[in-house]
Amino acid sequence: MESFHPQDRSTSTARMEHLMPLMNVVFALIAVGVLLWLVNRFIPMQGSIKSILNAVVVVVVALWVCNLFGLFHTLSRYRIGQ
Repeated sequence: MESFHPQDRSTSTARMEHLMPLMNVVFALIAVGVLLWLVNRFIPMQGSIKSILNAVVVVVVALWVCNLFGLFHTLSRYRIGQ
């Protein structure tokens, strides 16, 4: 029979706090993929426009994921213009 220790609960809660944002990212990626598939499948458009749309969505999602994992924290220091 397992005994209950208060530190076990805090460790489990800390793991869930780190896991939930990752799950949210996965759900968001799945939602974007399904929406892009629906647009490609059911909305008639020229192949060139469809390719541009797919490329834009992939680039935006890749930049978003990179930003989430902190790969662009150094870029925020640079200013363009005044």
